[in-house]
Amino acid sequence: MFQNSKGFFLLELLLSLSALLVVSTFLLPIFIQVRDQSHQVEIENISRKYMYEELQARMMDHKNFNNYSLVQDGIEYQIIWKDSLEDNGKVVCVKVESNPFIHGTETCGKFE
Repeated sequence: MFQNSKGFFLLELLLSLSALLVVSTFLLPIFIQVRDQSHQVEIENISRKYMYEELQARMMDHKNFNNYSLVQDGIEYQIIWKDSLEDNGKVVCVKVESNPFIHGTETCGKFE
């Protein structure tokens, strides 16, 4: 009676599900870590973009060296102007504060 059955046995189904569970327990943390790292790289690229935009804007207009903040996708980017220690120039830094979800980063560039 069971010899002509073309379905799966319960044992085969349980074996395949347990193999899937074992593989997912090893791969899920790796996927989460890769996602977090790619999010951090994206934040660093955006802060670098803001730094270059600020430097280009100040090359056109040498007047306003104001500190301000921008918010994009719920992340606050602080643009901070500092005096350079080497010469009498200025340095612009884009700072992202760390919170439980992202690591803090600071990207600086020299205004010449």
